[in-house]
Amino acid sequence: MTNIHNPQDLDNVFDALANKHRREIIYVLGLQPCSISQLASMRDLSLPAIHRHIKVLENAGMIIRRKIGKTNYLALNRESLRGLQDWLMQYHTYWGSNEETLENYAQYLSRENQNQEKK
Repeated sequence: MTNIHNPQDLDNVFDALANKHRREIIYVLGLQPCSISQLASMRDLSLPAIHRHIKVLENAGMIIRRKIGKTNYLALNRESLRGLQDWLMQYHTYWGSNEETLENYAQYLSRENQNQEKK
């Protein structure tokens, strides 16, 4: 599970999501588990390339691997995405539209200037 209070965990998740192929893998695994070879063929990647991407995703705690017979299957670890969502949502209360945020700040500065002029 990703700990949003641990900067290294969050860095690993952002690193993993910084690559287009890894985002696509996360999308596919969000729909259903897949074997590594299925992912490679779906994404038109070689097995060595897909293994490098999988390693990054595993280090970030974003996927779960299970071996059945000789085949490795991967599934999305939804907890890692919840950690990312929690981190993003902590800022939600401060978000308005860009115009609202800038307008509020401009009003704040105007009030501050008026208060300093009165002193």
